[in-house]
Amino acid sequence: MNANDAGEPVAEAEAEPTDRPPVLLIHEDREHLVQPGEEFGSDLGVLEVPTDVEPGQVLETHLGTEFRVRKLRGPDLFHHFERTGAPMVPRDVGLVIGETGVGVGDRVLDTGTGTGVLAASMARAGASVVSYERDPEFAEVARENMALGGVSSDVEVRTGDLRDDLEELAGGDGFDVLTLDTGDAPTIVEHAPDLLVEGGFVAVYSPFVETARETSEAAREAGLSSVVTRETIQREMTFDDRGSRPSTAPVGHTGYLLVARLE
Repeated sequence: MNANDAGEPVAEAEAEPTDRPPVLLIHEDREHLVQPGEEFGSDLGVLEVPTDVEPGQVLETHLGTEFRVRKLRGPDLFHHFERTGAPMVPRDVGLVIGETGVGVGDRVLDTGTGTGVLAASMARAGASVVSYERDPEFAEVARENMALGGVSSDVEVRTGDLRDDLEELAGGDGFDVLTLDTGDAPTIVEHAPDLLVEGGFVAVYSPFVETARETSEAAREAGLSSVVTRETIQREMTFDDRGSRPSTAPVGHTGYLLVARLE
């Protein structure tokens, strides 16, 4: 409490969140994603996050616990977004961005938003994204995640089925990249030539090889070129006194990624 000129107690105004990008508060193995200007509280105490907070600062709670401030990076979204299912893992997000070259100024059409990690990551790479999610509750969570990730102005999450808007979308200026993470990908890929600009890319993420095969056939029938489907898999390495080898942990398979282009 502060006091006014008459000595009467006056409640302090709460800090207002700003439009600045969120930051991470780090204490030992604990991480918290927060917005500048908001109040943060946990069992370690309460602190007011300054509106002008900068990475590298050390903030202290009212209990004396110190938190280091760290800049939010793309892979952090995977760990801190509220989940409505299994989000795309960072390595697969990287493959999509790397294979399609998503960058500043690109327009992306995405469907199967889910948690929104891919849409947010593409926006952080500089693209503007229109993403479709059929489940209204999932779509609302995705919008909240976009705000949490600081990309609300670059990602429009639409509630509905992209197939219902194909005529409207095909009548626009065209998208640079079409990304799909949905079981009906084969039927949408058929319309890729009407949705993409010349030289644009399609990237389809499939959990099942049957869907990947159907999508590959649909891409070829639609006249897309450079159609390639790969299994996404990585093996962690183990190093000890006996030697070096891949980890005996379960195989690091996550899905199948198809990439094609409109020439």
